[in-house]
Amino acid sequence: MSDTLLVTGGAGFIGSAVVRHLIQETDATVVTIDALTYAGHRENLAPVAGSDRHHFEREDITDAPAMHRLFREHAPDAVLHLAAESHVDRSIDGPAAFVQTNVVGTQVLLEAARTYWEDLPEGEGEDFRFLHVSTDEVYGELGETGAFTEETPYDPSSPYSASKAGADHLVRAWYRTYGLPVLITNCSNNYGPYQHPEKLIPVVILNALDGESIPVYGDGKNVRDWLYVEDHVRALLRVLREGQVGETYNVGGGEERENIALVRQICDLLDERRPAARSGPHRDLITFVDDRPGHDWRYAIDASKIEDELGWAPEVTLEEGLRRTVDWYVEHRNWVEAV
Repeated sequence: MSDTLLVTGGAGFIGSAVVRHLIQETDATVVTIDALTYAGHRENLAPVAGSDRHHFEREDITDAPAMHRLFREHAPDAVLHLAAESHVDRSIDGPAAFVQTNVVGTQVLLEAARTYWEDLPEGEGEDFRFLHVSTDEVYGELGETGAFTEETPYDPSSPYSASKAGADHLVRAWYRTYGLPVLITNCSNNYGPYQHPEKLIPVVILNALDGESIPVYGDGKNVRDWLYVEDHVRALLRVLREGQVGETYNVGGGEERENIALVRQICDLLDERRPAARSGPHRDLITFVDDRPGHDWRYAIDASKIEDELGWAPEVTLEEGLRRTVDWYVEHRNWVEAV
């Protein structure tokens, strides 16, 4: 891959994993766009900061003149749109920011992409792609059985998932109305290095390391499907290269766990990795707290479409991924302090 790729939200958790992979593993030129809000950090891009194929632009995707300028200046061959407000609890406390970034920002970016794409010389726009990265939370919640497919009706529960659902609908509308060559992915819960410390797995690791209580919502029986971030990056690039325009692909790790089981697994890993850090097992720090409003009970992804049509499958098991993640946070406390 030697194209010029524009990555929005490229200083965030998943976005920076995409950028690092592209610079370290391909010949692509990458333009990272990020507003550097609380969840975006230049530290996430430190491993590729010296590359002459990486260009950083501190801009907000809701700024239409800035987005049009970046398309003109960098002439990208494709867009990977990952910029989003993504924390459910924050969306409950302050939904307006989620609508602004996730809905309005996506519309602004789609218009900038469409204007650029329509102005390309005849024949040069055939390979242009706009990949919109979304979440399985747009589908709502599941019962004890079943899994989300690409045909599952949308039924979002939180302001966050509703704003992502709105963005998904806008992307499809720009394809159906204007012909913009789009692709959509909906992924399960990501985890791995560089994830913001407010998310579940980093909270468990960091609180345990500090000897602080580990909060678990409700009875801890909510079920999530976990996807290692590097597997997700591989899926996104496979969809970008080989996906059919206008199609949606669900990306899942195939690793369902109750939250409480996941938390206990992390505690046991920390007992193994840091046995001298405290006198008792880290499980003793688990504390059940009041559940959050509208907490979806279970998510599960049917990833058979991307597996059958594009040949992608997750490679990192949850056990191995958690080991890598725990070790990374133990060894990178300076990053935690910086962000």
